[in-house]
Amino acid sequence: MAARPTIFAPATAAGRAGVAILRASGPAARDACRALTGTEPPPARQARLRDVRDREGQPVDRALLLWFDGPASLTGEDVLEVQVHGGPALIAALLDHLAAVPGLALAEPGGFARQAFLNGKLDLTAAEGLADLVEAETRAQLRQARRQLQGDLGRLYETWRGEIMSGLALAEAEIDFGADQADVGMGASRGVRSRIAGTLAAIEAHLVDRRGERLRRGLTVAIVGPPNAGKSTLLNTLAGRDVAIVTDRPGTTRDRLEVALDLGGYPLTLIDTAGLREADDSVEAIGVSRAREAAAEADVVLLLFDGASWPVLDDGTLALADERALFAVSKVDLGVGHGALRAGEHEAIAVSSRLEGGLDEVIAALQARAAAALDTGDAPLLTRARHRQALGEAAEALRRLRDAPEDLELALVAEELRLAASALGRITGRTGVEDVLDLIFGQFCIGK
Repeated sequence: MAARPTIFAPATAAGRAGVAILRASGPAARDACRALTGTEPPPARQARLRDVRDREGQPVDRALLLWFDGPASLTGEDVLEVQVHGGPALIAALLDHLAAVPGLALAEPGGFARQAFLNGKLDLTAAEGLADLVEAETRAQLRQARRQLQGDLGRLYETWRGEIMSGLALAEAEIDFGADQADVGMGASRGVRSRIAGTLAAIEAHLVDRRGERLRRGLTVAIVGPPNAGKSTLLNTLAGRDVAIVTDRPGTTRDRLEVALDLGGYPLTLIDTAGLREADDSVEAIGVSRAREAAAEADVVLLLFDGASWPVLDDGTLALADERALFAVSKVDLGVGHGALRAGEHEAIAVSSRLEGGLDEVIAALQARAAAALDTGDAPLLTRARHRQALGEAAEALRRLRDAPEDLELALVAEELRLAASALGRITGRTGVEDVLDLIFGQFCIGK
């Protein structure tokens, strides 16, 4: 295999900053140090101050250098990190100098994480956990990403793969040597189905649990109700800023409007929608249709009834009530009442956005729903569609084996086990991943 080039890039965001970090990884990292400083790298894991120079050899800054010998480094290769002041002109000068060093190439997005994977420092699930760690916006997302980066998810999938490979080894040994050989055991492959039954049950339970995927994207909450019920006002109040236009004119909101919130450490996306009514205006009618679509797709539907019409409830809003629904009545400052109200058979929260009454109750109810839907505990959970597809293929192969006749040919038993193991191997990167590497590592920023 041809030697991979030494890659370099800023490891910190572009723009002015107190400190910026440049990183180089690969066999020519030592040459990068010589080019920038005119000296050899410092001892491994010991920081040293050195002058760094531009391409013309002129000193441009005093830098802090760190050196990591491969394979005991982030990427498994020799790594140089240079900490300098974060001025755009300074960074540009140093990058221009590194680009002129033979054997060095500017890293593509995810280049360092990709090198770590290729050198066995990360499996693909851990690399995806690293991407999620960078993108995490709430504490709950951060905890899940950290567990995945530490390898919890990869170890789970490798455990299942190991159980399947153990059964495959028995089946192939019996094919090669026969059931009567002492080293194999009498009909050892007959126990394969019982051996993989628990593995199949665990994979199926894992596929049913969607908490990990929901946590990555956040819980969606659609606020729906009749025109002028106060949906946009409630959205603005919960968001703490003016996101939606609020007027006394019915039908002001024509399209869905989304705002992301961190609610008690959980990610939520609130969706403001057009008022539910029979609209004569074609544009408003589209908005009403989209409001119903938002309600159908949301994880939680906050049904907001107009307190000005109390105790009459809007039938179109009430028709959307199901197990996802939270009930609230607006404008309680108009004399509707305080505390808990009844909306048909359901308990409703009395809300006044103007007086900020009932908002704590709304927030508490949303937090409770988020915790129930997104709290992952300590178990590693499925987080990506790529995992779901491969796990589905593995489960399907194991189900075919489970449901096959008892006298199924041993070669076919082995083939189903091989398909299941291969599918699980694609998740962690053990088998057949070349076609997904660009997709996975392309989501990283340059320098990660």
